[in-house]
Amino acid sequence: MKHIRSILTLSCLAALAATSGAQGLRPSGGGGITDIMRAGPRLAPPVPRTAPAATAAPVQRSAEYIVALVNSEPITNTEVQTRVTRLVKENPEAERVPRAELTRLVLERLISERAQLQVAKENGIKVDDVAIDQAEQNVARQNQLSVEELRRRVAAEGIAPREFRNDLRDQLLLTRLRDREVESKVKVSDSEADEYLRDQRNAPTKDAALQNINLAHLLVAVPENATDAQVATLQQRAQSLAQRARSGEDFAKLVQQNSDSPDRANGGAVGMRTADRYPSLFVEATQSTPVNGIAGPIRSGAGFHVLKVLAKAQLGAADATVTQTQVRHILLLNDPKRTTAQAVAQLAEFKRRLQANSADFAGLARDNSQDASAKEGGDLGWSRPGQFVPEFEEAMDRLAPGQISDPVVSRFGVHLIQVVGRRESKLTQTEQREAARAVLREQRVEEAFTTWVQEVRARAYVEYREPPQS
Repeated sequence: MKHIRSILTLSCLAALAATSGAQGLRPSGGGGITDIMRAGPRLAPPVPRTAPAATAAPVQRSAEYIVALVNSEPITNTEVQTRVTRLVKENPEAERVPRAELTRLVLERLISERAQLQVAKENGIKVDDVAIDQAEQNVARQNQLSVEELRRRVAAEGIAPREFRNDLRDQLLLTRLRDREVESKVKVSDSEADEYLRDQRNAPTKDAALQNINLAHLLVAVPENATDAQVATLQQRAQSLAQRARSGEDFAKLVQQNSDSPDRANGGAVGMRTADRYPSLFVEATQSTPVNGIAGPIRSGAGFHVLKVLAKAQLGAADATVTQTQVRHILLLNDPKRTTAQAVAQLAEFKRRLQANSADFAGLARDNSQDASAKEGGDLGWSRPGQFVPEFEEAMDRLAPGQISDPVVSRFGVHLIQVVGRRESKLTQTEQREAARAVLREQRVEEAFTTWVQEVRARAYVEYREPPQS
C-alpha cells in the first residue's frame, strides 16, 4: 500500500473527505442552512503535530529547537523536518526541489495552517472525540481496512496514535472553519449556472467536472506486507477476472462471488455521479473506456481493481442521468446541554427500537428531529450525488433501501439515516443548473479560500527564530 498519508488524503477528501430546510446538510451560497447543495471542500493531507516546546528555555542547536512563533505559538524543527521527510517519501518528484527551498516552503505552510487553527479556536470551533472516532472509521472503511489494521499501518509509517488523531482533528477543524468563513459566502446566480451549461454544450472540450459516470468495481485485496510472489498471484487473479468480464460474464455476479469490497452485495455499482466524486485513479483508467467496457486491473493502496463502465453522460445534455436516493433522517443538533456522545447514545436507542419494530421512523423524526424535515417525518426527498455534506452522503451511500445507519456525526450534529429507495433518473433543467452551480461554486470557493488564507497569514504575528535544519 502507498504511504498512510495517501490514505489520509483519500479519506479526508472523500469521507470527512470528508456539505432545503433540513439542517445538518450543506448550506447554500445564500447563507444559512437552507439548501442541500454540494459536497465538502478539498483539503490537504493532515499534518503531523509534534508537541511544541513549552518555554523559551536555552536552545541547543543539536537537539530540538523553535524555528518560528505564530502569535506566540511555537513551530519546532522536528515538525518541519517530519513534514519534509514525509513529503519526499510520498512524492519522489519533491526530491528535485533543493532541500533548503523545500524546507522553506514547508515552514511557510505550517505557519499558515497554525494561523488558521488559531482562528478556529478563537471562533469556538471544536471537534470532539466522537467525531474523530468516526473520521478514523471512515479512513479505514474507504481503504478496505479494519480500524485495527489501519492503526497498524499508521504505526508502520512511524505515526503515533495520538499524533494520528490530532491530524484528523486538525483537518476537521479546518473543514468547519472553511465552511464558516468562506463557503457560505460564495454565491452563484441562476443566470451564471445556465451560461455555464450553455458553454459546456457548445464547447469542443467538455469540462470533466460535469461528466457523469456510473462505475462498478471488483477488488482483489492485497494484504499489508504481501510478498512479491503473493502480489503476483493476486494480480494474476485480478487479470483472470478482468478477462472473464471482457469475455461477457455477468460482472455483477463476478463481483458478488469474488470481490473483497464491502459493496459486493450490490454488484459493485457505485452509482451515477460526477467524475470528481470518484477516485482520480478510477476516472483516469476509464476515460477512454466505452459504456459496458472493462478497465483494469489497476493498482491502488487497497489492491487490484477491475472496473466496468455502466453509463456515461455529460451534464447539460438532454440524456444526462444520475442515481437518486430517497432518504430520511433524525437530527440532534450540537447542543451545549447535550454532548455528542449522549446524542449518539440516544439515536442508537432509536435504532434499536426501530429494528425491534417498537417504533416508527417517521414518528420518531416528528417528535425528536431538530430540523425543518421533522414535520415531514424526516423525509429529505429524492437527492442527487453531491447534494449532502460528505460525512452524511458517505454513510447514506453505504445503505441499501430499507437499511438504517448507525448514528452519524456531521459538522451540524448527529444523524440517524434511513434510505427509502433509489432510482436512475434524468436530470431536470433545474437539477442540471444546480449541478453546474456546484461546479462554479467549487471554483470560486477555491479562489476565495486562497485569498482568505493569505489574509489570515498577513494578520498573524510571525517571528522567525533559528532556521530549520535536518
